[in-house]
Amino acid sequence: MKNLKSFCNSLAACFICLLNLSACNKISEVSLKQKAVIPTAASNNITATGTGISDYIFNENAVLAAGYTKVFEDNFEADLTKWNVWTGGAFNNELQYYQAANLQLLNGNLIITAKKETVTGATTPFDATPKTFTYTSGRIECKTNISASSLSPKMRMVARIKLAAGYGMWTAFWSYGDPWPTQGEIDYLEARGQEPFNYQTNYFYGRATNRNLVKNQTGFITSTVSLTDCYHVYEMIWSQNSLTSLLDGAVVETKTGSYVPNLFGKTERVALNLAVGGNFFSNFNASQIITGSMYVDFVKVFKSN
Repeated sequence: MKNLKSFCNSLAACFICLLNLSACNKISEVSLKQKAVIPTAASNNITATGTGISDYIFNENAVLAAGYTKVFEDNFEADLTKWNVWTGGAFNNELQYYQAANLQLLNGNLIITAKKETVTGATTPFDATPKTFTYTSGRIECKTNISASSLSPKMRMVARIKLAAGYGMWTAFWSYGDPWPTQGEIDYLEARGQEPFNYQTNYFYGRATNRNLVKNQTGFITSTVSLTDCYHVYEMIWSQNSLTSLLDGAVVETKTGSYVPNLFGKTERVALNLAVGGNFFSNFNASQIITGSMYVDFVKVFKSN
C-alpha cells in the first residue's frame, strides 16, 4: 500500500508532488503519486516461478542468525499507533476512498477490506475538493523510515499476507519517499485479485520530481500455489547494488539493473493498501468488480551489515 503513487506501453509515469522530504515521517503532501500501468510483458522484465508454501511460517531466528537485527515490528495485536492512516481518495484512476473504518484488527491480523458503498469525501488527503466515491478501502503508512545506506547496508522488509481475492482488487506492500521519485520507490508486492497465482515487483527512481527514469524492471512472479487462499511471506532485501525478492523463504528474483544503486542512501516508508481498480489493470471493466479483504499477519524490518 505505496508518504508519498500512467503509463501503458512505455512505462512512463506522471506524478504530482507538493512538499519535500522533511515530512517523511508522516503522510506527506508530496506523495501524490500516480502508479504506473504495468504491461503484461516487456523485453527486460523478469519472469520467475516461486514455490509457494501454503500458510508458510517465517523463520525469524534464521534471519537473526544470518546477522540481521530487527528494527521494526508490528504483529497487529493492539492498535495502529505505529502507522499513519490515509484518509481521502488516491490516484492512478483508482475508485476507492481510503478511510479508517475499513481497517480492522482481529486475532492478531490487520484486515483491510474493500467495500462497495457510496461516500463523499476529499479528492485526496491534499485536495479537500469533495468527490463522490463508489468504493471504500484502507491504506496505512509506517511512521518509521527505512534506508539502505552506509549505516545499514542491507534492509530486509518482511510481511506475512493473504492477498485479497476478487476482480479489481489491488493488494500492495511497498515503500517510497518524497518527493517522488527522487527518494525512490520499491514495490515488494503488487497483485491483482483475479490472478491468485501471480504477483509483481518493481522499483522507480528519478533525479527530478515526477520524472521516473526506470524502465522495464517489473518482476512477474508466478506461485505454484494460490496466494489468495492462505498466507504467504513476502520479503525484499534492499542493498546497494541489488533488490532481492523472496517468496516463502526462497529467492524468486534479483534486480541489479538500471538505477538500483541510486536508491542507496534514500529514505522511504513502508505502506500497505488495498486499492480498487485503477491503472494497474488492463482493459478494466468496473462492472465486474468483486470486493475482498487483504489480511496481514505481521510486518517486520531488519537491518544488516
